[in-house]
Amino acid sequence: MARPSRALALSLGEPAGIGPDITLTAWLRRDERNLPAFFAIGDAALLRRRAQALGLAVPVQECAPEEAGTVFARSLPLVSAGPAVTALPGRPDPTSGPAARAAIDLAVALVKAGRASAVVTNPIAKAVLYADGFAFPGHTEYLAYLAGSPAPRPVMMIWSPELAVIPATIHIPLADVPRHFTRELLIDTARIAAHDLRHRFGIAAPRLAVCGLNPHAGEEGTLGREDEEITRPAVETLRQEGLDVRGPLPADTLFHAAARSTYDAAIGAYHDQVLAPAKALAFDRAVNVTLGLPFVRTSPDHGTAFTLAGTGRADPSSLIEALRLADRLRARDAAAEG
Repeated sequence: MARPSRALALSLGEPAGIGPDITLTAWLRRDERNLPAFFAIGDAALLRRRAQALGLAVPVQECAPEEAGTVFARSLPLVSAGPAVTALPGRPDPTSGPAARAAIDLAVALVKAGRASAVVTNPIAKAVLYADGFAFPGHTEYLAYLAGSPAPRPVMMIWSPELAVIPATIHIPLADVPRHFTRELLIDTARIAAHDLRHRFGIAAPRLAVCGLNPHAGEEGTLGREDEEITRPAVETLRQEGLDVRGPLPADTLFHAAARSTYDAAIGAYHDQVLAPAKALAFDRAVNVTLGLPFVRTSPDHGTAFTLAGTGRADPSSLIEALRLADRLRARDAAAEG
């Protein structure tokens, strides 16, 4: 398969986590999995140390982003993000936060400059970044900030062949969900989801299923008024706009095989309502996709797994799927631009 002229930009994520490990093993499987060309962004010395510790014969070659496609066949291309890393596997230190953030910053800058085709991010450790002054709830919100003005409203989607889900509220405490779960939020989320499912995933008429906030979708108001006063009116507005949207639907009956066949993506009121079934069905294959950005961004759907870092037991499957999906979405974007 012909390689794209611009490679994918892959940030290494938390240096003490499994990001370096799965980046190395994904490159080793590049031919077996027919992976698109990508380059890592981070500290070359860190990657070389990790490869040596894992006993992996992976040559790491520093290069310019434009050279990555040529380098990729024989070496893992790397673009330096600046900060050197001293953190050991499983043991983040004060170099971790600045290095993780610099890699994200550079990945986005390169895509915006047309020097990379899409952003793929390895997992970060939010607590480590918070200690370094990071003021965003997570990757998703930070990427929207980096996208620039006018700032997009990012929408998180966890995608797999079995199930695609979208939480309307993302990284907030469960106790705060009813206050943030508004009619306007739900309408905006569904519009953005429908747009990207059409234009990036190639689904001509996306079918969206909307979960109720309350058990049994509120049981007509007897188990909470939110679904009658927020969810149902939002769905009616979206249907009037011509979107194929159903809800509010009870979440406890929405994720078995027969139900999943009736929609392309399910929108939930809060994070765990929809991410729990998605991860139960496809933990090793699920991919985090940020909708609503002016560029393609995907990520493995797991965390830093500090206890696995440097052990050789980290599974690169989700990262591999994130790279493959980013390339598919990038190609559709490029075709749409002519």
